[in-house]
Amino acid sequence: MIRRAVAAAAPVALAAMVSAGPGVAQPLEERVKLCHACHGPAGQSVLPETPSLGGQPSFFVVAQLFLFREGRRNNAPMVEAAKGLTNDDLRAFAGYISRLPPPAPTPDAPDAARLARGLAVTRQHPCGVCHNPDFSGREQMPRLANQREDYLLKAMREYKSGSRIGYAGAMATELQRLSDDDLQDVAHFFAHLPRPPR
Repeated sequence: MIRRAVAAAAPVALAAMVSAGPGVAQPLEERVKLCHACHGPAGQSVLPETPSLGGQPSFFVVAQLFLFREGRRNNAPMVEAAKGLTNDDLRAFAGYISRLPPPAPTPDAPDAARLARGLAVTRQHPCGVCHNPDFSGREQMPRLANQREDYLLKAMREYKSGSRIGYAGAMATELQRLSDDDLQDVAHFFAHLPRPPR
């Protein structure tokens, strides 16, 4: 019930941030509180299919906010929220988010077989080349370690189907070779990652 109420209020809060306009000089700390409605305090999401933002690389955050601002990402609340953001705003939000602590591993116990299958898939594909061997992300590549499992699965399915923009189509190309079962196991692995794989 609380989650549904927060989810319903979040678009209104985000729209309020934008409608305040450039004439209102709100401190960054006040403005980012509105982000917490969906993405959780300290950048760890508690809402289904909503990403945790803590520890994401600044470059990645700027790029995603830019895509939302330009209407090139399909998420109505975020597109609306980003409409009024200046380039300086994008950099300020990205800097703030990149300094938040990365999310903790999910508290539920992993399925050992799925964890092993997910690890095997990540070793057969260049996940660690682009996203770092510990999956912490870098530059325009997002942090995958300890991201919400449901969000990871949703994002990978969108990349694979072509409904989400990827850099030069690299994600769509890589994911075309994976089955949906593979995607589910990879998402499970990343969400439960306790430390970099050996």
